[in-house]
Amino acid sequence: MPLNVSYKLAQAYAFIIAIILFILSYIFGRDGLFLWFNNDLGTFADSFFSYFTYLAEGWIWIPYLLVIVLLLKKDAAFILINFLSSTILTQVPKNVFWPNVNRPIASDIPITKIHTVPGVEVHTYNSFPSGHTATAFTLFLITVYLFPNKKVLLAGAIYALICGYSRIYLGQHFPLDIAGGIIAALLSVALSIQIRKKLFKKPF
Repeated sequence: MPLNVSYKLAQAYAFIIAIILFILSYIFGRDGLFLWFNNDLGTFADSFFSYFTYLAEGWIWIPYLLVIVLLLKKDAAFILINFLSSTILTQVPKNVFWPNVNRPIASDIPITKIHTVPGVEVHTYNSFPSGHTATAFTLFLITVYLFPNKKVLLAGAIYALICGYSRIYLGQHFPLDIAGGIIAALLSVALSIQIRKKLFKKPF
């Protein structure tokens, strides 16, 4: 699959999900949509999502960088620029602009209605945007950018979607936060591509 086609499909996929979540959050409300997604799916789902969500933690950038750069000989600077831009576009808004935006557990939703998983620490503030979601979708987009083929596109799309959903399932974020994380990822990668072109004279 040509590079520009593969990456544009990945962009469209991410953008459509974000827009759908924004629209549904407006229609049903932030709390109402959260409760619709935050259903108890049983012990297997509890275990699965509590572990899968770690694949979008900040530390995942380290093995990702090592594998992509050392084994697959791809552009280290491009990945580092993405890491920095993604971090800035998520951490500055949630810690500077909207530090007091509450998470589900600290909202007006009765705690008895929120499904949480025993052993998983549930946070209370710094909700928007979701950093885990931004990380997952950033990794998805840059992987498709570096490896433009259908299998990578499909696997990456599933990975990013599950990571985003895991944040809702575990009671950590609202769907609105997930949408914000996706937009942060789209902006991060688009910005990184432009920096890559300007500084390193790289083609698309």
